[in-house]
Amino acid sequence: MVNQVTVGIIGAGRIGRLHADNLRVMPSYKLKSISEAYMTEELVAWAESRGLGAVFTDGEAILNDPEIDAVFICTPTDTHASWIERAARAGKHIFCEKPISMSSAETSRALQIAKEAGVLLQVGFNRRMDPNFRKLKQLVQAGELGRPHIVKITSRDPQPPGEAYVLSSGGMFMDMTIHDFDMARYLMGEEVAEVYTRGANLIDPMFGRCSDVDTAVITLTFTSGAICVIDNSRQAVYGYDQRVEVFGSQGAAVADNCRQTTVEVSTATAVTRDQPLHFFLERYNQAFTDEVAAFAQSIILQEPAVCSGYDGQQAQLIAEAALESHRTGLPVKLKVCAGEERPEIEAM
Repeated sequence: MVNQVTVGIIGAGRIGRLHADNLRVMPSYKLKSISEAYMTEELVAWAESRGLGAVFTDGEAILNDPEIDAVFICTPTDTHASWIERAARAGKHIFCEKPISMSSAETSRALQIAKEAGVLLQVGFNRRMDPNFRKLKQLVQAGELGRPHIVKITSRDPQPPGEAYVLSSGGMFMDMTIHDFDMARYLMGEEVAEVYTRGANLIDPMFGRCSDVDTAVITLTFTSGAICVIDNSRQAVYGYDQRVEVFGSQGAAVADNCRQTTVEVSTATAVTRDQPLHFFLERYNQAFTDEVAAFAQSIILQEPAVCSGYDGQQAQLIAEAALESHRTGLPVKLKVCAGEERPEIEAM
């Protein structure tokens, strides 16, 4: 049995480099090459400092390498589906960052090609691997909380992104809230039947100019009738706010923010503790490592991906429904078809 996966990374931006640094120290991986369309002297120096001998400007060089077993797709979102198709046709297993694409049709086509090629496809919803959220999932699965009634997800960034990023991101629901949509499905283990959104511009007029929102509350109704409430903000001045609560017929469980220390200081004037960790790289550091470890295990042991292409597709469809609800002011139903067919979105 093969016990090491030889990989190449397509895209050497922030997330591509994060994965590269993680893969380099994991015995289940051999990181052979990396590609980046916009080559710079800084990138070459970074690759040399990591001992990466092969750095290409075209990811096709990675796909054409017969020694490469799998690829990590860390390119801009509007190229994900195309790279999935090309990697699948080259017989490479695929780890793709979220979302799969900005288009339901593109995503469906990419997933079909990957399925026909018989390659493993994992989508990078790393929060599934966070130890706190995994504990919540285990409690729900074991029935410790009874029948789940309400899920509350708070996800607030410490500061807004720049305008260029917002314009290319697909908007809050596709870029940011999509993680929460996946988390809701992951925790509940069932599909979303209806989406209702209220969004606002309360932080920076720039978001409005970009036809986006910076503040939102989204209500999801599951097929069982259970409810999930998600609140998002692009600016929490006190740090990266990531909390989840599951309330059920037999009790409730809460995953609180992670902090630098658990020390709480009590004096005559105040009770204080550390702020939440600054941003996603710090907060989900372990989750990023665990998700790529799971990818290797799925390849080596021929197991299903911990977050499949189907999971990625469902989160994307919920994001599309959330945007439609925001635009119309109406709830949007998700009509779930039999099997792993793509649910159709219809406004109420």
